[in-house]
Amino acid sequence: MSKLTLSEIQNFKGKYPKQLWYLFFSEMWERFSFYGMRGMLIIFMVSKLNMNSEVANLQYGATQAFVYAFTFVGGMFADKILGYRKSLFWGGILMIIGSVILAVDPTRFFFTGIGFTIIGTGFFKPNISTIVGKLYAEGDTRTDAGFSLFYAGVNLGALIGGYLCIAVANGNLLENIVPIALRWNVAFGFASVVMVISLLTFVNTQKSLGEIGESPLQDLPKNKKNLYEWLTFAGSIAFIPVVILMVSNAAYTDLFMKIIGPFSLVYLFYEMKNFNAKENKKLLAALVFILFSILFWAFFEQSGGSLSLFAANNLNNELLGVKLDPNGVNNSANSLFVIAFAALVGIVWIWMAKLKIEPNTVVKFGLGFLFLAGGFYVFYQTQFFANENGITSLNLFAFGWFIITFGELCLSPIGMSIMTKLSPQKLQAVMMGMWFLASAYGQYLAGILGANIASASENSNNLDKLIIYTNGYKQLALYALIAGVVLIVISPFVKKLMQEVK
Repeated sequence: MSKLTLSEIQNFKGKYPKQLWYLFFSEMWERFSFYGMRGMLIIFMVSKLNMNSEVANLQYGATQAFVYAFTFVGGMFADKILGYRKSLFWGGILMIIGSVILAVDPTRFFFTGIGFTIIGTGFFKPNISTIVGKLYAEGDTRTDAGFSLFYAGVNLGALIGGYLCIAVANGNLLENIVPIALRWNVAFGFASVVMVISLLTFVNTQKSLGEIGESPLQDLPKNKKNLYEWLTFAGSIAFIPVVILMVSNAAYTDLFMKIIGPFSLVYLFYEMKNFNAKENKKLLAALVFILFSILFWAFFEQSGGSLSLFAANNLNNELLGVKLDPNGVNNSANSLFVIAFAALVGIVWIWMAKLKIEPNTVVKFGLGFLFLAGGFYVFYQTQFFANENGITSLNLFAFGWFIITFGELCLSPIGMSIMTKLSPQKLQAVMMGMWFLASAYGQYLAGILGANIASASENSNNLDKLIIYTNGYKQLALYALIAGVVLIVISPFVKKLMQEVK
């Protein structure tokens, strides 16, 4: 059977290429694994590793920051040496090893398992998104629809994994099946099993990808190409102990984050000399989106940090009359709302486009911040519905996530798509990596913000903790409001840099 050409793949009929469905399921299971573990981290660190809330927030921020920071490194190696496919496969193998280690003994080998997972995600995450972009020809109007479907896969995995893993760990799901002593092992075990399914799905997908994602070193002699690839594999394994050391020590995390950001900018500006003025203007526009996304994720990613502790300590367990794990709701409500309303938001954009009143991408980013501000203001309002023990409404909390979801739908699916549209072909994986690197800085700042809230509430009773946490969310709502207004004001300038890109 002859290999499909790029033209044959991109000239598909209908709304979606068939390859997208395979990538959808591969990403869905990988995100089940990722969000399942993400939702457990801070609760595990506080309840099983006996960290206080401030340290746990910083540790959570550091762990997640490294996860996303290494997507930039993974994108760079994919662009220059491995190609997207081998990079993705190698990342999946490392993620499986990391999640198995956590399933065997999460208390003793927590940071070892996290180290493997961090490096693995760095190789896996940016490259599957880039492959999705390659399925479409430049200027294909179906690209946004493809990324929206792909994004639904992300959220379906996050919904199932985000609720199931932490609910099992907390003993609120499968409590009669899973022994108490093994709850955390089983919860981490789910993440390893679905990661195997994700990787097997991708292996099957490769047959239909033609030349997409193959090594950029195909023209080199085979022995030289293999040497570069094996050096990359060996180097990534050798670097895992360094990651373990850095992620377990906040001071090293601070140092790393002070280096990786400036380095990535210097690398980008160095690469820009290889492109013309028109392409460089688009890259500058991409940087605007990247910088503002740091702020968005710093607020949004309280979900895995301070909001996880808030859910554990200050929320009741009833949502619309149904008993649910409040941490599970915190981890999965956003994903449920994305799945439910993503298509509706897409329809609204199409309707507005027909009326020639659709906001441009920059204004959509600004609207994302305004919805984010509204959601955090609802979190603030939960303090007025609390009882004397500092326990407040899970219903109102979930409504806050409902509002924030529309903010995410204005920003995140469009963000992945706009990176591919604004980036020259030879720099796409690096720019996708920088998009996720922005998430790394968002996670890092999220940990710092969460730690500040936690330190202010130390030694407080539960009611006082509720007030301190919710007042902190009121401040975040104000900052998000300001960022949204600024983006809308500067939108004409950024639109000029984007040129013909919509």
